[in-house]
Amino acid sequence: MKKNIILFNIIAFLLVFQSCSKLDVDVESQYVRENFPHTNSDYASLFGTMYSNLSSSFGVPYWRMQELSTDAAILPARDGNFDDGGQYRQLHYHTWTIDHPNVRDIWQWGFGGINNCNRLINLTNESSVPQATKNSSIAEVRAMRALYYFFMMDLYGNVPIIDTFPVSTLPGNQPREKVFEFIEKELLAVVGQLPVKDNNNKVAVYGRPTQAMAYALLAKMYLNAEVYTGRARYTDVVIMADNILKNNNYALDAKYSDIFDVNNGPQINETIFAIPYDQQIPGNQMTRFGFYPALAAAYGINVGFSISMSTTPEYFKRFNLNNDVRTTFWLVGKQYAPDANRKPDLTKPVYIAGTTTQIEITPDLILKPGKPMDLGNTVADQAKGVRSVKYWPDPNAIQATRLNGNDMPVLRLADVMLMKAEAILRGASATTVNGELQTPLLLLNKIRARAGAETASEVSLQNLLDERAREFSWEAWRRNDLIRFGQFEIEYPLPNDVLNMNKDITRRIYPIPANELKLNSNLKQNPGY
Repeated sequence: MKKNIILFNIIAFLLVFQSCSKLDVDVESQYVRENFPHTNSDYASLFGTMYSNLSSSFGVPYWRMQELSTDAAILPARDGNFDDGGQYRQLHYHTWTIDHPNVRDIWQWGFGGINNCNRLINLTNESSVPQATKNSSIAEVRAMRALYYFFMMDLYGNVPIIDTFPVSTLPGNQPREKVFEFIEKELLAVVGQLPVKDNNNKVAVYGRPTQAMAYALLAKMYLNAEVYTGRARYTDVVIMADNILKNNNYALDAKYSDIFDVNNGPQINETIFAIPYDQQIPGNQMTRFGFYPALAAAYGINVGFSISMSTTPEYFKRFNLNNDVRTTFWLVGKQYAPDANRKPDLTKPVYIAGTTTQIEITPDLILKPGKPMDLGNTVADQAKGVRSVKYWPDPNAIQATRLNGNDMPVLRLADVMLMKAEAILRGASATTVNGELQTPLLLLNKIRARAGAETASEVSLQNLLDERAREFSWEAWRRNDLIRFGQFEIEYPLPNDVLNMNKDITRRIYPIPANELKLNSNLKQNPGY
């Protein structure tokens, strides 16, 4: 789906504004007639900045911090290629430093988004639009600011709370618990002013905050509340989940693949909040870095891709359920061109270029002795590591960017259902929604049924964690899940490995970047760095 859908939606939304050509702006303020927005398109461009910033880094550096630091994804070197200063192996081994490029860039991305939201709130307050419109606009911006803050709290823990623009003094860190309370208060304050998705507005609200987005984000916070604040909030998880599950406009889509397809978008029933992408920078990275380039022509792709990113053998072993369609979105074994239903066409084997040897991808990641996280770069070495086509390769990808146009879901109904199941297993009471008593086993089997997988006869917390691995692979939730389950430090040594994982639990949050500490003496580094 294209990113400009958000700008289109904002323009349509802003058509309800009265004339914005006469704005009462104090001449003492930084906003004067020459730079204050006047028209609907001005406002569309203005509000679009908080969405374009979000997409700019979510699909690459943010995703890497959440997934490459876990067993779900690994980006090894290939005879020195793709080492990029060791930044990917530092994520894999939890040996990142305070000047790691992703640590630095995502801090700037997150707080750039937060400061922009503060600026938009200030601008909207200064405008002369009707009060009702002003309130709904500010609610939208505050919900987006809360989302940015959630990302920062989850990654960095103790971060500054900045809710004004401009900032008069350099802010210091706040304890993670205080940041949690701030986000919670913000979401609860604005949720009633956010739109409710229905069949009439699902295009207009796509990629923008809705009531369900606020409830889902609160459910995510409450599920992780013990990590963030030291206090369990599992009953609140169920309450927030039920607020969404009662809305019949959200439902599991019949085809799992549709959620991640090149043409995904507002028609997906279970998407609660997604980030739209097109083939331009920034697009999502899944095909560029995670596909096997020798298969490009067989998949209708006319550009070259990298060969590096895959999953680990341990993670792939979780895809062990009979008839589970989610397993088919990993490339492993002998390779064939896909048929019209995206299944391997056994009459069309794909060969290594210039040979009659069929391409075969193997799950093993056997490192070259003496080289740090390096698989080598022979034809056989390139085929090591299971690749993902969950985000189906985009035939409209262009050579200039090699990026996908698939939108990336951030929050969706399946996640809400499994969060509710987990909260009940951890002590909350099961509840009835639309006449159905929703137990953890029932919710789990709904997810499995949609995937065509075998029915579970029992459920445990570990079962749910494994189900989350299958359902949400490469959706940027694995680090969050492993930390909550106390399994972030589990190491799976690779053959011939010369490096070891740093198992210090202080690595559950990232450091304050070195450059930020130099710029702001009021910031205090996180423990362990």
